[in-house]
Amino acid sequence: MELEGTIKLIGETKTFGNNGFRKREVVITTDEQYPQTIMVEFVQDKTDLLNNFKPGQPVKISINLRGREWTNPQGEVKYFNSIQGWRIEAAQAEQGDGNIPPVPPMEAFEPADDLNEEDHDDLPF
Repeated sequence: MELEGTIKLIGETKTFGNNGFRKREVVITTDEQYPQTIMVEFVQDKTDLLNNFKPGQPVKISINLRGREWTNPQGEVKYFNSIQGWRIEAAQAEQGDGNIPPVPPMEAFEPADDLNEEDHDDLPF
């Protein structure tokens, strides 16, 4: 899955426990009719992917949805979801599908005033 939006903030890398688990969070705001503010976490070696980005930058983030079940000491079962990023790239300005070159403006074309009427209906095949 992918999310597209503008970076609102990038958190610092946090390290947890004795095993050195690392996590870093980025918050983006989507660009749609009803913009959403979404936090995405990057873990372990993926935390370094955020080093080259800054707030205000439009990005596309590849994500996985994660969920888990946890039973607290009182025996209550709780459920948690997280959005985990695994790739981030600068968003490109929309230019169609990328295979079609841009079309020059209409002013770049000269009108064809000197058409020969005899050649008009002459098909080459």
